[in-house]
Amino acid sequence: MKQHDILALAAHPDDTELSCAGTLAKLVQQGHSVAIADLTQGEMGSRGTPELRLKEAEEASKILGVSRYNLGLPDTLLTNTRELQLEIIKAVRAIKPTICFINAPNDRHPDHGNAHKLSLDALFYSGLVKIETVLNGEKQLPHRPQHIFYYMQDTPFEPDIVFDISETMHLKEQAILAFGTQFNVDDSAEGPKTYISDKKFFEMIKSRGRIYGQLIGVQYGEPFKYHGGPIPMGNFNTFFENQRLR
Repeated sequence: MKQHDILALAAHPDDTELSCAGTLAKLVQQGHSVAIADLTQGEMGSRGTPELRLKEAEEASKILGVSRYNLGLPDTLLTNTRELQLEIIKAVRAIKPTICFINAPNDRHPDHGNAHKLSLDALFYSGLVKIETVLNGEKQLPHRPQHIFYYMQDTPFEPDIVFDISETMHLKEQAILAFGTQFNVDDSAEGPKTYISDKKFFEMIKSRGRIYGQLIGVQYGEPFKYHGGPIPMGNFNTFFENQRLR
């Protein structure tokens, strides 16, 4: 693992593609280094295999221009224990992100809410000097990201910000479809038709992007909640740089 400006944590491979891929791709285009750390291999999913999903995640990462890691935690068993926290802490201390994106606090899939709490606690504990970790034989220094955002998954919430992804929506779509065992497919050898494999689900993701884009006066947007209180600001540059189509 190497240092990156931004880290997106996800319970499963494809969580970030569905929820914040347009944002991650745009941040890459703006010159930031971005990494995704999938907590599990999605091995309990109804379709595909862990090996296939890792290959799909690698292809999606190439499309978005991000680095990717898999922490190998157990799918459907993301309990908030010190053992699992330590695996995330090691990754955070190695990557040293300024900004983190994490799973939604409440969602249809129990893993998403569980990953949210697990990730949030691990991100805090990563800054405690008395929690010691060793990676590749070297003792790690504490590190805590400055800003944490929750990305929206299946269950909507009232966002604190909506990020303009009009220029990268096509990359988000391509990255989602890189998970060929999971999305926009019918019954096949990879497994049965599911809630997320239905083509209507893919259309919903595209429509959600249009809805949140319309709310901020652009073509496509991705919604986020900010963790820890009001969003800190030192200038109004973003309001001069972004024009609403109103």
